[in-house]
Amino acid sequence: MVHQYKSNGFNIVLDVNSGMVHLVDELTYEMIAAFPNMERDALVKSVCEKFSDGTPDEEGRLLKGEELYSEAQHVYDELLSMKEAGTLFSEDIYEPYVEEFSKRETVVKALCLHTAHDCNLACRYCFAEEGEYHGRRALMSLEVGKKALDFLIQNSGNRKNLEVDFFGGEPLLNWEVVKELVKYGREQEARYEKKFRFTLTTNGVLLNDEVMEFVNREMSNVVLSIDGRKEVNDRMRPFRRGDGSYDLIVPKFQKLAEQRNQTDYYVRGTFTHHNLDFSEDVKHLSELGFEQISVEPVVAQPTEDYAFREEDLPELLKQYDILAKYILERRKSGKWINFFHFMLDLSGGPCVYKRLSGCGSGTEYLAVTPWGDLYPCHQFVGNEEFLMGNVDEGVTNLELREKFRQCNVYSKEKCKNCFAKFHCSGGCAANAYNFHGDIHDVYEVGCELQKKRVECAIMIQAAQAQNS
Repeated sequence: MVHQYKSNGFNIVLDVNSGMVHLVDELTYEMIAAFPNMERDALVKSVCEKFSDGTPDEEGRLLKGEELYSEAQHVYDELLSMKEAGTLFSEDIYEPYVEEFSKRETVVKALCLHTAHDCNLACRYCFAEEGEYHGRRALMSLEVGKKALDFLIQNSGNRKNLEVDFFGGEPLLNWEVVKELVKYGREQEARYEKKFRFTLTTNGVLLNDEVMEFVNREMSNVVLSIDGRKEVNDRMRPFRRGDGSYDLIVPKFQKLAEQRNQTDYYVRGTFTHHNLDFSEDVKHLSELGFEQISVEPVVAQPTEDYAFREEDLPELLKQYDILAKYILERRKSGKWINFFHFMLDLSGGPCVYKRLSGCGSGTEYLAVTPWGDLYPCHQFVGNEEFLMGNVDEGVTNLELREKFRQCNVYSKEKCKNCFAKFHCSGGCAANAYNFHGDIHDVYEVGCELQKKRVECAIMIQAAQAQNS
């Protein structure tokens, strides 16, 4: 499978199965498109007719007549060699092993600890219903939290590195328990030969010097929630009394980002129908001094006024192009910016398992409620259909776990022929369920945006490679 597209002056060809990316001239681009369906002589004749007025070669010389004919023959031979070498039109080496992959033994490697089902903000788009998750307000006890860490250790097999995200609601509402759980986790590391990677997701309202000092010492990563420009943020992320949170959190976030040397954190926002020009929010965050930025599309039912409409899609795709060019300009001027959704490792990338099945929700990754119930991920919390067990008894809903284990890019009909499948790994299971009632389906709007992000990410790397 080959995907071709033009972006920012580049002719880009992605060989999906090998992951190889080729930057080509117009003649080669045209020939690749027809290569699978035409014989050599017919294809050479066809492109020579199309480019009868001439086409520039890599050095900018205009090729016509015999030179063009000779070059087209050479290009065809090169394409044939690349196919034989497995760098173009390569075979899918993963699908034959998908059944074996689906039967693999998995261990739990990460937990999302809901230390607080409560929040001091009232974000309009919050899937957690102001932190309550379709249920009651609650704070996780230290006892439950310790049991969760014990569960993770006991179900992690031989895996050494474990991940725990303190989540909510707002986890800083239960700060003392967060600190004690970190202490408990550190005590278990030497005993069980494990290493905890703790992270924290916070709205920043309760950030202070004491919290920052602890976070900088103990947390491998911090996610700081802010949507961008003041008017955008305050519209969607107000306090319960109605006033906005921007003025309070920005100085705190700037201070923490600097304390962490502009690494190991993200300012993380959500854009909606109300700010389709979301590239301006990324620019705003960059100009505030933040270098690690993630601004993501809202996922909401069509009945919500902030949900995307079908007619919004062209503008959203355009905004990613604008953003990609801005990032290149920003980096060229010596001002670093990293956009989470444009991160793409073309040289190595994730392991095969992650390419096929993504985040590992329901198998390798679980969410824990304040009272110790286990769910496939934070977005399923509160939906009793997805209750998997608890920290006392472990995973008891084995049928549900198996369903998630079988979820991969080959179990989703809409993914099989998608060029981005090995980069998005089939998308979010929760979004697929919320829109179609089936984790083996996909969320179409998310798919379109993800495909655009992959294209932009490849273009950025192409531009940087050319200029290096």
